[in-house]
Amino acid sequence: MTAPDRSGSNALPRSAELFERARRVLIEGSSSASRGPASFGTFPPYMIEGHGAHLRDADGNDYIDWMLCFGALPLGHAHASIVEAVTREIGRGAHFATATDVEVELAELLVSILPHVEKIRFTNTGTESVMLAVRLARGVTGRRKILKFEGHYHGWYDAVLLNSNPQLPTALGHQRDPIRLPDSSGLSTGSWKDTIVAPWNDIGAFEQAMAVHGREIACVIAEGVMANMGVIPPEPGYLDALQRLCQRHGALFCLDETVTGFRIAAGGAAELYGLNPDLVTYGKALGQGFPVAAVGGRAEIMDGLAWGKVMHYGSHNASRIGLVAALAGLRALLADNRAGFKALQLIGERMVMAIRHAIAGSRHAAIVQGVGSIFQLYFTDREKIADLRDYCSSVNARKFQRFATLLRSHGVFVNPSNTLHWMSCTAHSNDDIAATASAVAAALDQLEE
Repeated sequence: MTAPDRSGSNALPRSAELFERARRVLIEGSSSASRGPASFGTFPPYMIEGHGAHLRDADGNDYIDWMLCFGALPLGHAHASIVEAVTREIGRGAHFATATDVEVELAELLVSILPHVEKIRFTNTGTESVMLAVRLARGVTGRRKILKFEGHYHGWYDAVLLNSNPQLPTALGHQRDPIRLPDSSGLSTGSWKDTIVAPWNDIGAFEQAMAVHGREIACVIAEGVMANMGVIPPEPGYLDALQRLCQRHGALFCLDETVTGFRIAAGGAAELYGLNPDLVTYGKALGQGFPVAAVGGRAEIMDGLAWGKVMHYGSHNASRIGLVAALAGLRALLADNRAGFKALQLIGERMVMAIRHAIAGSRHAAIVQGVGSIFQLYFTDREKIADLRDYCSSVNARKFQRFATLLRSHGVFVNPSNTLHWMSCTAHSNDDIAATASAVAAALDQLEE
């Protein structure tokens, strides 16, 4: 039986109506480009409800959700422990902008499960955490330059908003001398003149960049898994080599765990790859759907914030209800010897195997790359996508957008942007995996080259 088409304006009249209203008062009808027509091609389905691993749109259609608020919901939507905790506490006051007991409890829990973190400072988003980490690194080292990698996204902070978007391969320059490409209008050259860019997964290029700039670099910032071009894991030993070269040149190693933190392991990429970063940034899964983020690191570095030596303020830092949700969510994931984190990875790995099986039975050239609970499908003839340059030269992102739209018509929700990724949650069931696998096979069968 053919699934009903849920992708067009005739099939989604309420979403189409909401989009027309939204265009009059919101830019592109949304509050982020990744939620609007730039990703969805036409208009997005407007969601009104989520439970477990499922979403419902304004037209009453149900979807198996593999986007999960860009990875911020490792327990799925409306998890009972979070609903209970937030419901209990909201009647006592949403936010005091004072010191609170839950702030202490959550920080203690984080330090207990993150061996590379001795002290914490809470922020609201991953972008804010990166802004603070860069300022702190500059403050404690007395240096001004930073180094980031092609294709890595560290939020919309001016200093790191370079070389994060797909480009024509010829625009990127030589592998050993990348051209710095601002990702936005409105940036002054002064905001990124101290930012060095290096290609990802090329240790020789990194060694060369550090040989030239190393003694001027305050910090090297990297995602543990490149999650801004789908999912591109580090080559074996690569992250450890980055860390050692940072130590050799006196630069701080800052690991951006906004995507990977509390998702690919309890200790994120640092745990998975055996790292000991000087600074680490968190967001997304930490807040369990609430705007909670953090910076952590060794006490001697974090103490640079003391008494405002390196300034950091924020009325909504450590928002009480957000911390209540974060604490409840982490406790649920850690229960029974970290069973929640183990389930996240297992579900992701099983879904990857099911997608690969569907691809093998189709006429399409495609691969799936993943690390535990995060994964992505690429339409490509390559056996592996290793960096931004591979992505730009060989991945058919428009084909993926059409594929994601077909998936939605079969009741499976993923973001149509190939630069994002699928995410598992503990609420995904065996039936969800089987239904998604069937939808993938059906969508591949319908998909034109």
